[in-house]
Amino acid sequence: MASIPVVVKHQGKRHDVELDPSSTGEVFKSQLYSLTGVEPERQKILVKGGQLKDHTELATLGVKPGHTFMMMGTPLTGEGSAGVLQRPKEKIRFVEDMSEAEAAKIDGAIPAGLQNLGNTCYLNSTLQTLRFVPELQQELSKYKASPASGPSAAGSAGLGDLSQFGLSGLGASMDLTASLRDLYQQMSETQEGFPPLMFLNALRTAFPQFAQRSEQGHGFAQQDAEEAWSQIVSQLRQKLKIRDAPADGGASDSAAQQNVEVSFIDRYLAGRFESTLECDEVAAREAGEEVVKGEDAFFKLDCHISAQINHLRDGILAALEEKVEKKSTVLDRDAVYTKKSRVARFPKYLTVHFVRFFWKREAQKKAKIMRRVTFPHELDVVEFCTDELKAMLIPVRDKIREVRKDEEDVERARKRQKRMDKLEAEEREKEAKMGPVSDKKKAAEEKKGDKTGGKKGDTKADKKGGDTEMADVTYKSDAELEAERAAAILAAKKELIRLVNPTLAADDGANKSGLYELRGVITHQGASADSGHYTSYVKKEGRKDPTTGKTGDEDGKWWWFNDDKVSEVEAEKIDTLAGGGESHSALILLYRAIPVPTETDLVEETG
Repeated sequence: MASIPVVVKHQGKRHDVELDPSSTGEVFKSQLYSLTGVEPERQKILVKGGQLKDHTELATLGVKPGHTFMMMGTPLTGEGSAGVLQRPKEKIRFVEDMSEAEAAKIDGAIPAGLQNLGNTCYLNSTLQTLRFVPELQQELSKYKASPASGPSAAGSAGLGDLSQFGLSGLGASMDLTASLRDLYQQMSETQEGFPPLMFLNALRTAFPQFAQRSEQGHGFAQQDAEEAWSQIVSQLRQKLKIRDAPADGGASDSAAQQNVEVSFIDRYLAGRFESTLECDEVAAREAGEEVVKGEDAFFKLDCHISAQINHLRDGILAALEEKVEKKSTVLDRDAVYTKKSRVARFPKYLTVHFVRFFWKREAQKKAKIMRRVTFPHELDVVEFCTDELKAMLIPVRDKIREVRKDEEDVERARKRQKRMDKLEAEEREKEAKMGPVSDKKKAAEEKKGDKTGGKKGDTKADKKGGDTEMADVTYKSDAELEAERAAAILAAKKELIRLVNPTLAADDGANKSGLYELRGVITHQGASADSGHYTSYVKKEGRKDPTTGKTGDEDGKWWWFNDDKVSEVEAEKIDTLAGGGESHSALILLYRAIPVPTETDLVEETG
């Protein structure tokens, strides 16, 4: 496509620029950077309908030769530096010149695996999934182990500062949380398979069940990943605290009240049930036995599996209603009760457990339910909620879906317009080359029309001897239409923020939308909990911009952690983990709440 000569005015100077209609605003800004020295992110180029965006197709602007653009902005390096090449502030380094720790921290680097230390795949898969909770990493980095006490205190004190040798876990062998902090720090400095020896020792010290020996007499026994997950979470709940401001935001005379400590797990990974317990027997109700109401914290939702369960939703609903046998004070004997639970608070990170293992009395071991149970990449939990929580979540959930649909429509329209512009440009280029031939063809068609007397093209207006009057119509440019769509989406997002209930808005660790996206899966391969193999899948995060710190779009791929082997797989692989045999089937799912935009997000988006 032929370039178009345009003029750009900046700080009283005129710059002649060749604009390529087939390129984008980002390319045009790069051209201006070479002329003015103003970095692309600091440029404001005025076009009809607003400012020129990086993704805007220049062909949609309808620019003609000689068009004048106004540009504002100054170079970050100060005045007088325009057009001057400068030495990079940081020396360019290649991966080959970096240390192992530096290479591991590069954005997009393959994460470290964990060595299998003898039937420890259950632990490796659990640790890898928890590692990709960014809030956990942040709080662990601040964690300081409390001073040891008891017989082991002296020994621990002597080993307290071994981090310079990569053995910091030795000094905190009795503190599982400190061992986890050190392990994740060491894993962040390598791309090789790392041996989690110190953490494993800490786990076996805290929970001797994981030190059980194999019945075959060789090494340690295989364990259940769900049990390891639950015990690690319980320890983190006790040890890992977040200092929080007072709920009322006011001043307090008490230092303890000024720095309220909240458990990290309670904030980000724990929910709350509201339940009712009622006797099934009519006699108890007639005798005046009342329904017992209660509240319970939960750290995972169970998905019960039976012959009728085919989907995750059905299994969760089945688990929310259970039968309990206990003594009735009214009947003065044991009776069957029905306990119904509904969720009053959903956390930001939701753990779902497929109850696949059960004790098989005949075989005297934990057997596995092989049934195929599908699960979604996006989970809607509104139907599991109390009526009060439903009323808070439904408006936000529906608005999120509406905004998402509008954004998808805009993106489809942009791609469609891009294709149309490309076709039109190719057609114009073809006509330019075929100009003389086209003119002859047009003249021949006009001559042919004269011979036929123009009967075919006559209209009622022609027969009356007059021309049809056409009303003046003003058409909006593509840039104006795009600006209108962007403004409509921005207004919808502002409305979405207003829809969030103040109680939920104040709870930083709660789900505010009722929607979750799947982020991690722990799988088991085999026929029983005491054998087989565990692996885990974790969804890849988008690349982080080193300048702005913002995370970009994700590519939809996942990391597969198979002990020390780490590979990349497509999203379709996750759909094969629903079970149905001894192959890899999902045991634990980790969901993350779909975020609601904040005022800060909107300012950055429009800025």
